[in-house]
Amino acid sequence: MGGALVFWVGVVTVGICLGALFAFKGMTDPTLWRTCSILSVTCCYLMWAITYLAQLHPLIIPKRDDLRIDL
Repeated sequence: MGGALVFWVGVVTVGICLGALFAFKGMTDPTLWRTCSILSVTCCYLMWAITYLAQLHPLIIPKRDDLRIDL
C-alpha cells in the first residue's frame, strides 16, 4: 500500500464527481446540490489523502525516550 492507493481513490473520487453532474437533474435547484456534493466529496478526499500520506511518510521521525545509554 503506497502512493498508488491515493491515485486510485482519486480516480474513484473523480468518477463520483462526474456522476454527481448528472444525478441532480430533477431537483429544484440542481446547481446548488451539484456544487455541494462535488465540494464535499473533494474535501473528504483531500483530508483522507493528506492524512494517509502524512502517516506513510512522516516529516518528523519519532524518538524513543526509554532507551538506555550504555557507557
